[in-house]
Amino acid sequence: MMEERNLIVGVVLFAALVAGFVYMRNLSEVMSVEPPQQHAAEMARTRLTEAALQPSHPKETAKLYFPSFELGSLIEEGRDIAWAASDADRVRQVVLALVEGSRQGLGRALPPNASIRGVYITPDGTAFLDFSEESFAEFKAGIASESLILDAIVNSVALNVPRVKRVRILVQGQNVDTLDGHADFGEFLLPDMTRVAANP
Repeated sequence: MMEERNLIVGVVLFAALVAGFVYMRNLSEVMSVEPPQQHAAEMARTRLTEAALQPSHPKETAKLYFPSFELGSLIEEGRDIAWAASDADRVRQVVLALVEGSRQGLGRALPPNASIRGVYITPDGTAFLDFSEESFAEFKAGIASESLILDAIVNSVALNVPRVKRVRILVQGQNVDTLDGHADFGEFLLPDMTRVAANP
């Protein structure tokens, strides 16, 4: 009788151990699943930004253009960049360099809190740049200032990524006609070097 009872207790304990092992295994699988879908877009943008910062080539000197609002012109500034593999990521690198700002004390094309949500380049060379709303929240109002800002972005992108022939700027995924009723954001923007100041 005692042996039979011990056998039953042993079987119960073994079953409990097996059940516990199965539970812990299932729990670990649940904890390792991907995050909820609502975070997928944010994670994708983060991965793209990180990818844009991962060099795949030796550093080359990029030509960036920053506005001089006093002179009413753009000033060229060299910046060593180790280019990423894809043209879209290279566009991101150029924009991130503009967000960093001039190292020579020139005006800003984009504020420090600007971010680019997405880049898409069509087969005909049109680059769609989708900026966050904060990217143009602070700017010098006026047709001349707005035009300089646009030219700084478009020239910097097109001169460093030859595949880009023209640029369309979006804000939060939407078309924007103007910043403050002046410069036209609603059209495709072509690089324009006529406002670049001559090198001394």
